[in-house]
Amino acid sequence: QVQLVESGGGLVQSGGSLKLSCAASGSTDSISAMAWYRQAPGKEREWVAGITRGGSTNYLASVRGRFTISRDNGKNTMYLQMNSLTPEDTAVYYCNAGTAWATTIRGKYWGQGTQVTVSS
Repeated sequence: QVQLVESGGGLVQSGGSLKLSCAASGSTDSISAMAWYRQAPGKEREWVAGITRGGSTNYLASVRGRFTISRDNGKNTMYLQMNSLTPEDTAVYYCNAGTAWATTIRGKYWGQGTQVTVSS
């Protein structure tokens, strides 16, 4: 089993920045890729960015160039640096992890989510 805990959400003005963290614990050696998802009110949960254990990354088109995903394998922690935030980025952000080697992973493990609110 793997446990995921997100942190770093909050309220920020449009154009601002936030950095999310996701700390993994448990059977972390089994994780091949991790990803960030988000879910806005009334919308489906969507994949935002993903990273493999080897460091390959991929991004949702609307966040590419503004968001940066990274991970510290030694600390079993994944990050999402979010810059130039807009109100459209407002959502609950979830950490995800699994055993598939794919940046677009939708693994079996989920965090509890952290709220990001961008005011105009």
